Formats: sequence, C-alpha cells, structure tokens
Amino acid sequence: MTDIPAHLRKHFKPAVVSWDFAGVARELTRVLKPGGVIVWVVSDATVNGSETGTSMRQALHFQSLGLNLHDTMAWVKPNPRPTQSTRYETAWEFMFVLSAGRPKAINLMREPSLNAGCVRTKHRANGGAAEDNAEGEYRYAETKILRNVWEIALGADGAGHPAAYPEELAKRHIASWSNPGDVVLDPFAGSGTTLKAAKELNRHWLGIEINSAYVEICHKRLAQDVLKLEDVK
Repeated sequence: MTDIPAHLRKHFKPAVVSWDFAGVARELTRVLKPGGVIVWVVSDATVNGSETGTSMRQALHFQSLGLNLHDTMAWVKPNPRPTQSTRYETAWEFMFVLSAGRPKAINLMREPSLNAGCVRTKHRANGGAAEDNAEGEYRYAETKILRNVWEIALGADGAGHPAAYPEELAKRHIASWSNPGDVVLDPFAGSGTTLKAAKELNRHWLGIEINSAYVEICHKRLAQDVLKLEDVK
C-alpha cells in the first residue's frame, strides 16, 4: 500500500463489513429508470468451508424485484491474486447485466471474425437457427460480437483499494450499456475506478462510498466537483 498517503493508511485495516444486500437491491431497482441497467460484479464468499452460492441467488433476487437478467457474463483474470486454499485458485467472477425492461442503450463491442470473408453453403434445416432455415450461401462478416467472457488482467487501477478492478472492465460496461450524457451511479465507489471511467467516456457520474479514506482518493483521481443532483435530468 505504498501508494496510500501516510495519514490515510490507518483507515485501510482489514475489516469485516456487514451490509444489507436486500435493501441495496431494492433501492437500486427503485431509482432505475425504464431501460436502465445494473451491472452486478460478484463472486461467492467461502464460509465455514463451503462456497455460499450467493452470487446466483443475488441475480435471482433482482429478478424477483422485476428486473430482467439481460446477460450472464464472466470476468476472467489471467493474473488472479494467489491464495492458499483447499480449492483451485479463483480466477473469475460473475457479471450480471440486469435491466428495467429492454436496455435503452445496447452498444455491443465487436472483434475481428476468424472466419471473415469465408463463404459456406446454407441448407434448409427444420428447427435450426434462423439463418439456416433457407438455402443459399452465407458470407461471414469481418467482425463479430464480443463474447460474454472477458479476460482482463488485474492492474494498479484501484489506487490501493484491496478489492480493485481494472478500469478497462468499467469502461467496457459503461460503453456497452449507456450513451454519452447518461448518468452512471456506483453505490460502492471505492477508489473511484467506475467514476473515472464514466468521466472519460463523457457520462455524468455519481458515487456513494462509506469509507472516508476512499472518498479522498476518489476526489484526487477525479479532480473535479461531484455532479449535483439537481443537474441530473
């Protein structure tokens, strides 16, 4: 933690934090506008030698509140933090994309297609994919939609936060599920990674963080005033 100012280090002692998931989920759903999206990144904790399975239960809880589970994604870490355990090293987390109806913004990223320019013959097939229910030729496009498993390495983006995640991860989701000028809210702002990404992508941003030490780091990273609520239309 050498990047944390000396006068703040006392605030970064490991601690067990209790929080009300159901209450947070209820309030996030309440303020979500039609077409809005919640990206919920979560992995299971291990309690008394057993994984809790809370990640999927949390997604189902959001569904019970009326949200759609638009996509179930995975963040794979090629450089996970090493652990000593009785199970294999945890190298991925769920990323649930939850929406109030159909997402208003769907800006899916694309990558080069391995079959770009290739042609295959289509044969009529009962019960097949829509493109296979006709005869003729099919030419593969130059690009294809990115897969829903994202491999993004851990880095130093968290500015000393013990549960930091890469800025690239935040940028991909913000770019995918919002448009410039939209509002991005992070109810667990931490060291401000999501807020910084939103700022750089020309979104309005709001952050909530209980730890005053992290709030100070957020202000330093963002170097601008927090968006006033009355400015949000």
